[in-house]
Amino acid sequence: MEASRIAVAGASGLIGKALVRSLTADGHEVVRLVRRTPRAADEIEWDPERSHVDAVGLSGCDAVVNLAGAGIADHRWTDTYKRTIRDSRVLGTATLAEAVASLDRPPRVFLNGSAMGFYGDTGERAVDESAPPGDGFLPSVCVEWEEAAAPAQEAGVRTVLARTGLVVAAKGGAWGRLFPLFKAGLGGRMGDGRQYWSYIALHDHVAALRYLLDSEWLSGPFNLTAPEPLTNGEITAAMGRVLHRPTLFAVPAPVLKAVLGEMASEVLGSQRVLPTRLLESGFTFAFPGIEETVRAAQA
Repeated sequence: MEASRIAVAGASGLIGKALVRSLTADGHEVVRLVRRTPRAADEIEWDPERSHVDAVGLSGCDAVVNLAGAGIADHRWTDTYKRTIRDSRVLGTATLAEAVASLDRPPRVFLNGSAMGFYGDTGERAVDESAPPGDGFLPSVCVEWEEAAAPAQEAGVRTVLARTGLVVAAKGGAWGRLFPLFKAGLGGRMGDGRQYWSYIALHDHVAALRYLLDSEWLSGPFNLTAPEPLTNGEITAAMGRVLHRPTLFAVPAPVLKAVLGEMASEVLGSQRVLPTRLLESGFTFAFPGIEETVRAAQA
């Protein structure tokens, strides 16, 4: 993509920060959506809870990227926080999609976040973008989240849905909480360790977002996960090898359920998700394996 003006919601998150760094390093103009009075020329005010965004600020943008959403693992899943998880995604997406559709000169692409939670617990069954949604809280959120992007698509804007896997980063995100435990020699498998975890290096995740922004022939859902999902036990062993630490402290399923509540189902559940459409389109992963992914996270 030639030098462009790109609006990013969720620019303060793990993926958002990395994407903004990558875009600005390549000479793109990035404007950040903020939930306060803008303090700089590169900020646009929005309030998704009130379905408000400064549409004038979006004018002239070549792309709009929405990565906003309350952290899945930030709190126990009370009814109140589950509503926060849902509303922060669905209302934010609807606000941006409707604003994009209303513009006299809409952007070329609307790239909206989603998650591999769309598929629910897949057990040992591998799934790709052709699979239907699963059952449960997160699949229902993901379905609403993706449907909220419809106004942009109906207005003729190329719309991409990025179904994110577990992003491997040393700081930030769910994986950022694992590194200190493993470095301290306290890491271990969770539950029986047979559940699949579909991960992706932060570098590859940003590269995939950039690729989807640039590839004018691509639209619809894409799984942003490494090519070969591994079980929690396999990932635990790899973390131990790379960090040169023992991995003896297995966490039994009942303990996880007691500590995490309903969210434990996401840790103990199995998601074997494949990035079929990315691979078929020609995207190349820089860090396809878990050991190189863990090493890259520490670089």
